[in-house]
Amino acid sequence: MQDIQQFIRDIPDFPKPGIVFKDITPLLINGKAFHRAIDLMAEHYQGKKIDQVVCVEARGFILGAPLAYKLGAGIVPVRKPGKLPHETIQTTYELEYGTDTLEIHKDSIPAGGRVLVADDVLATGGTAEGVLKLVEQLRGEIVGVAFLIELGFLKGRDKLKGQDVFSLIKY
Repeated sequence: MQDIQQFIRDIPDFPKPGIVFKDITPLLINGKAFHRAIDLMAEHYQGKKIDQVVCVEARGFILGAPLAYKLGAGIVPVRKPGKLPHETIQTTYELEYGTDTLEIHKDSIPAGGRVLVADDVLATGGTAEGVLKLVEQLRGEIVGVAFLIELGFLKGRDKLKGQDVFSLIKY
């Protein structure tokens, strides 16, 4: 993954002191690198009959939409409170630097729908764990959880036990 990893830059002390933010912007602005990253992520899930890719606001949208397209699936947005116009359910979860809340439309995943959750970074696992709870509440079948980047030293994978977790780049 060295060809992809070279397009990830570190931003120290963002969003607060002590955090080293993995900035994917250089990857996103390089068409060939971005295309390769999406292709590699989609390759892992080919043939798994995914109905929908659940995309986490905001960078998850950027990765999830082309991933869904490659897999022939729909997308389901998971957003911050007050951003979705129809009836929602919500979850509050822990981040490595605080807490946050996300919502999903109540009617976005049919019972038994085969779902892939996609986001940019697996850090402490709080966001992904929260999204999985939302999908489970709607009785979706979780096929996998896909990330562009995994920060292994934060042990987020531990919160996703029993799931098919795929990370393209690991730190």
